[in-house]
Amino acid sequence: MSRLLLISNSYQHGLGYLDHCEQQLLALYGPAIRRVLFVGYAGSDLAAYAEGARERFQRMGYQLDAVQDAADPAAAVREAEAIFIGGGNTFRLLKALYEKGLVDAIRGRVSTGMPYGGASAGSNVACVSIRTTNDMPIVQPPSFDALDLVPFNINPHYVDPEPSSRHLGETREQRIREFHEENWPPVVGLREGAMLRIEDGSMQLAGVNGARLFERGREPRELATGEPLDYLLQPGHLRSDRRS
Repeated sequence: MSRLLLISNSYQHGLGYLDHCEQQLLALYGPAIRRVLFVGYAGSDLAAYAEGARERFQRMGYQLDAVQDAADPAAAVREAEAIFIGGGNTFRLLKALYEKGLVDAIRGRVSTGMPYGGASAGSNVACVSIRTTNDMPIVQPPSFDALDLVPFNINPHYVDPEPSSRHLGETREQRIREFHEENWPPVVGLREGAMLRIEDGSMQLAGVNGARLFERGREPRELATGEPLDYLLQPGHLRSDRRS
């Protein structure tokens, strides 16, 4: 019953907050949803972050409640019609989800059909783990295991190697290959403007710029916008013990 929209980025060049994915968000939440619960723990100024998100969601026709304003954040999740988790630092976000008792609460609600939208860090935490985030570990969550709403990982803001660059540091592709030296879950490298739409066992790549799929023991391959990716939703796509 899962309904998710996992977005690479909150801002697209030349556009405002969530402008590039407005139509996909409207399709995710639909006309029946009236209020969306906003989780902004990836940011530092929670009040300002929520206020900016509230203005944006109101322009789409939704009232927005900030989870940090709730006396019981877990109860707020259990009672929410829909949820959106904003971007920022993934380690700070996951630490707060554990501390506030939201990991199981979000899993439970999404499993019963609550629409889940996430951008950047909000997409990272929907995955098996946050081991493929780009962020620095500015805090230490109790575990790197995330919400496990999908049986793969995402690398948001994916950047392709630049052949003419003189930079000798690791490319994003090299870092993901290193991840697969120790871990099994596939990794979808979402370029800016790309997003994954998931509806009841079906998944499609949406947005612009496409993505790149990394699987352990296989060469990376290009994913085109509009491509169906249902097979990546099958638990144990490469191996049943995908939490290793």
